[in-house]
Amino acid sequence: MDAPKVIGVVGAGTMGSGIAQLAAQSGARALLYDAFEGAAEKGAARARGGIAKLVEKGRLDGDAEEIGARLEAVTSFEGLADAELIIEAAPERPELKDEIFRELSRVAPSAVLASNTSSIPITTIARAAADPSKVVGMHFFNPAPLMKLVEVVAGVASSEESLELARAAGRAMDRRVIDAVDGPGFLVNRCNRPFTLESLRLLQEGIAPLEEIDRIVRAAGFRMGPFELQDLVGLDVSFEVSKSFYELSFGEPRWRPNVIKASKVAAGHLGRKSGQGWYAYEDGVPHRPDDAPAPEPGVPEGAEGAVLISGFLPIADELRERAEEAGFAVAEEADGDVPWLIVECGPAEDDAPPLQGAPRVILCAEGPLQALDQGGNAAGFHALPPVGLVELTRTVATADVAADRAEQFFNALGLPTAWVADAPGLVLGRILAQVINECAFAVGESVGTPEDVDAGMQLGLNYPIGPLEWADTTSLDHIVMILDGLYDEYREERYRTAPLLRRITAFHDHEHFEHDHGEP
Repeated sequence: MDAPKVIGVVGAGTMGSGIAQLAAQSGARALLYDAFEGAAEKGAARARGGIAKLVEKGRLDGDAEEIGARLEAVTSFEGLADAELIIEAAPERPELKDEIFRELSRVAPSAVLASNTSSIPITTIARAAADPSKVVGMHFFNPAPLMKLVEVVAGVASSEESLELARAAGRAMDRRVIDAVDGPGFLVNRCNRPFTLESLRLLQEGIAPLEEIDRIVRAAGFRMGPFELQDLVGLDVSFEVSKSFYELSFGEPRWRPNVIKASKVAAGHLGRKSGQGWYAYEDGVPHRPDDAPAPEPGVPEGAEGAVLISGFLPIADELRERAEEAGFAVAEEADGDVPWLIVECGPAEDDAPPLQGAPRVILCAEGPLQALDQGGNAAGFHALPPVGLVELTRTVATADVAADRAEQFFNALGLPTAWVADAPGLVLGRILAQVINECAFAVGESVGTPEDVDAGMQLGLNYPIGPLEWADTTSLDHIVMILDGLYDEYREERYRTAPLLRRITAFHDHEHFEHDHGEP
């Protein structure tokens, strides 16, 4: 199907003007309407400015004035009558969207009507339209001119013809188009729920301060930590989304809103826009210090003897490789000599003798250190390949020599470290395991395909690696260990493992997601 030649946009705020900009860049005539006087003209001017910047930077081919000339501000709904596709980008108020879709059905009865909503079901919105088969979702990501993704969402009554016109428009805008099922958060925002919710739970339990949680997440390749991101979006906005998820799912435990965030919103700490959120924002004052550079790799003075790194998980392989590159002598099993440090990366074989006789640091995946080293004096650690930072933990029984050598060892590999409280998966492992688990629930429920999940999370939310590719790299065994450890620790349905993960890990020679067709 050909892309529409005339596209209307309702709502001239940041998102609406960005979508109108994309429409003009696609070659379509773009009609921009807003009910507030002068807003459409300002939005069109903003879009033309965005076009000019992209052309100037060489990121958009063509003449900026010629492309910008395709943008038109209109003063009424009637001005959208010629549009083949009209995209609504108004505030997330159901009664407002009802009014808009009734008016659009009146002035443009043959047009496909799309909503950019991120939290209201398309089927609910479509009830206000004269012909619900012409209503679809087109969920862009902010800022729309830069984020290369759009979710096309089918409501119960959406026709294939309407959906295909929306897909054609998205492709003409040079966006990656992914199909999503009409449900809470559609595909991408649903899969990302644990990124915020699990970070809040970690803070609530005192596993680490919020600044340290953010630093750990940034070290994994994210541009912002979860608390910085909440401040950018607005705590009130994201809290309303959390409540919507919980309500629409009839109380799904994985999506339960957090009381700490409710308190922040009640206090008026809404993020950057209010000057205070999780961080304080003052003109000219950074809200946090820059992250320190990684330590220089190299064997520390006085480290005599080999480092014994046991385990079959990919994290063990990466640590062995890094240790050898740093100059350590590396062993995989006890050879009679006393090692300088024993690094246990996951469960040993059933018949393997216990590793002892030297300071030990244990991977805290299948449980907290307290459970994994009962009566022992080891330190604990956790990291996920590719490793950007190693988290360390200790109990009251941990020997100082074990804690000191563990920190020295990981720093000697050129890796920064962070000390956190004891828990399965510590910080990053726990957040990412829950994200991967949510992705597996979504794929298993046919909300989206593995490739669409990964593309959506990278293109729409700037993930450094697609979560399912990350799961394959890390090993699904490792991820399930963390989830099982969390469930054993808390006995909450929040931490139940997705059936799809169980099925895939049951095939010991096939422990990864198939990105071609989404089936194990």
